[in-house]
Amino acid sequence: RVPERETMLDLDDPLGAGYWTLMNLAGTYAYAGREWVARRVVDLLGGHELQLVHNHHNFAWQEVHDGESLVVVRKGATPAFPGQLGFVGGSMGDDAVIIEGATGDSPEQREALYSTVHGAGRVMSRTQARGKMKGWGSKARIVSPGLVSWEMVNEWLGPRKVELRGGGLDEAPQAYRRLPKVLEAQGDTVRVVHTLTPLIVVMAGENEYDPYKD
Repeated sequence: RVPERETMLDLDDPLGAGYWTLMNLAGTYAYAGREWVARRVVDLLGGHELQLVHNHHNFAWQEVHDGESLVVVRKGATPAFPGQLGFVGGSMGDDAVIIEGATGDSPEQREALYSTVHGAGRVMSRTQARGKMKGWGSKARIVSPGLVSWEMVNEWLGPRKVELRGGGLDEAPQAYRRLPKVLEAQGDTVRVVHTLTPLIVVMAGENEYDPYKD
């Protein structure tokens, strides 16, 4: 691994400026992708859009905090400024919530640089959950089993009447923390505006080739 200080890029340097430009381009692409999917689902359901809420995480922002200009990297986190709406997911078998940054501007909010979680977070890695695999697609086989089975997933989703299309054991509910406990740890920095209960969950199947993971 390269020491962190040796990987820092000055934003006034052409290399750093170029990285920043490309990062923002990737962020805009992500926004567009999410909006296309969300609006396509609305069309398929014959509904209409009431409100659009983004959860932009694993990204960097230029912000001023306590009079100091900073680059804030929110890894596993998302902005939660006073009054700002955000989305926090649980798992394929748990509720998700729309949250709002608290309007009180508390010391806890300032200490967190007005950030909050972007999801419930894992209790086990993808490999721990699904096991070690060799190959992909129709040629995929389990080298060693993981901690989660499809029987366990179905036992979780069944009583909740969640319809799952695709997905893999690495995204099983058992691989994640329970969202209410995670939100409780955020204290008064955010408030829950709305709770969303999953009815249908659509993910890429475990036999789908993902060039970013496989």
